[in-house]
Amino acid sequence: MQFTETELKGVWLIEPTPVIDDRGSFTRIFCEKEMAGCGLATRFVQHSRSYSARKGTLRGLHFQKEPYTEVKLVSCARGAIFDVVVDLRPHSPTRNRWLGFELTPKNMNQVYIPAGFAHGFQTLTEDAEVSYLISQFYTPHAATGVRFDDPVFSINWPLMPTAMSERDRTWPLFGKLVN
Repeated sequence: MQFTETELKGVWLIEPTPVIDDRGSFTRIFCEKEMAGCGLATRFVQHSRSYSARKGTLRGLHFQKEPYTEVKLVSCARGAIFDVVVDLRPHSPTRNRWLGFELTPKNMNQVYIPAGFAHGFQTLTEDAEVSYLISQFYTPHAATGVRFDDPVFSINWPLMPTAMSERDRTWPLFGKLVN
């Protein structure tokens, strides 16, 4: 596994290294020892999966408020997604900056998202499935989000959204959340 910390401190791109032979391949996608060696969380209390039928479906930008902030390890199990993280940490030098990653079953890449970040994704194909390892239990009263099209972030989504929940469409702008 190759671990690369991004320009948003704490966000890591994890690239599995398959061993390939005439039978196919074998790939380690999680290693507690290697993750801990990079200072990453290794305890995940939930494993969730989302399914989106339509290309262009947009989910997010979600996070949980203190003291229920969560670490996520995200991968794409089917189809393809554009995965986005936004730094919301109050004293971070990269606050309000975002990064996007294309995740597919073929590239097997994973994004490690630390606490203090909003997360969302857009499907690039029909029938996309996303897998999440999550460090905190879902806490409904702590679950919140910010708008996918907030001008503070200026995220360049690859497609016009074709499907989105009413909740995701109407999250507040980030400025309203912090004022």
